Amino acid sequence: MSLASAHHPLERSPLENANWPASLADQGYAVIHGLIPDELCLRLQTEARAKHHSDILERAGVGRTDDFTLDLTIRRDKTQWFDRSTSAQTDYLDIMETVRQSVNRELFLGLFSYEAHFAVYEPGGFYKRHVDAFRGARNRVLSSVFYLNNDWQPEDDGAIVIYPEDDARTEPLASILPEMGTLVLFLSEDIPHEVRPTHRDRYSIAGWFRVNDRQTAPSLQAVSGIVSGTL
Repeated sequence: MSLASAHHPLERSPLENANWPASLADQGYAVIHGLIPDELCLRLQTEARAKHHSDILERAGVGRTDDFTLDLTIRRDKTQWFDRSTSAQTDYLDIMETVRQSVNRELFLGLFSYEAHFAVYEPGGFYKRHVDAFRGARNRVLSSVFYLNNDWQPEDDGAIVIYPEDDARTEPLASILPEMGTLVLFLSEDIPHEVRPTHRDRYSIAGWFRVNDRQTAPSLQAVSGIVSGTL
């Protein structure tokens, strides 16, 4: 797989910031640049590095609650959840609130809340192909990944690779290098993805928009239908 650029879509033209809601509805994913101010990017990067170097990040596992397990054959990263304990976290969460409002206004997904954590992949770290939510579980609806890495080169790899919903297709839709200021959004139930092994420390913020546990978002099925070509 060639990684000649930070965003290397394999089937479609590069996405523009202005049409990211339409791209999300059409393709199931969108790539946005410049949403987070440079000054905030640097504050978030500084905080992520400090947490990493202080060895307070925890090894990430797979599954939740009773199904949680550490499996280094599936994923190798370390994380810490946001708790608004710093101004950088609060400022980032406030911007993601504007994303939530934009998605609800444009796509009527009924997104209710957002959670996020810092994530670091050390050299050799990866996360095998997976989806972020089981279909019908209605917990995570829209996933986000924001990158905090300066001067990332193709040979550093660590790309997020996005696949089509159809499990029978193995050709990726896109490979996106984790360059500073890049935000990737994708439908949690519909978009398989993986993190390729990285060759240097790779910093990011992973997050998930949810619907209210007592709420259904009837338009989500319609958006998923657009993505899969059934509508």
